[in-house]
Amino acid sequence: MARLDRMSEAERQHVEQVVCPTFSSQPWVTGPPLAERRVAIVSTAGLHRRGDRPFSFDAGDGYRVIPGDIAAADLVMTHVSANFDRSGFLLDWNVVFPVDRLREMAADGIIDSVAACHFSFMGAHDETAVEEQARKVAAIMKQDGVNAVLLVPV
Repeated sequence: MARLDRMSEAERQHVEQVVCPTFSSQPWVTGPPLAERRVAIVSTAGLHRRGDRPFSFDAGDGYRVIPGDIAAADLVMTHVSANFDRSGFLLDWNVVFPVDRLREMAADGIIDSVAACHFSFMGAHDETAVEEQARKVAAIMKQDGVNAVLLVPV
């Protein structure tokens, strides 16, 4: 985890001046009750299956599909930033990919089900550059019957 007291003065000043957006507590859209939701995860942690091509800063490097039944040992993070702290992910993958919590919620009937696949982008990109890939991901989720997405910005 990044700590202000461990940053250089310039880094600390930059972080303290970053404008964080605020959002209303109203949902963007309405939908079925939580118990009727099929939930997918979209993360910006640069996650992919072990053996898949790592993320890079190449302009066309979009997203990776992560199977819904993936095991923790089969998930790798290749977010490429010297300032990115991976220690939370190494201790508990649910920090950036809370699929165990979703599986528990489905087993307990809190949500209807967990999607067949999830998606990860690398968060170091300009978000306006990934609109085409985001539309592809949305189409895949729609085909799977996903009606709720857990966005996990990292």
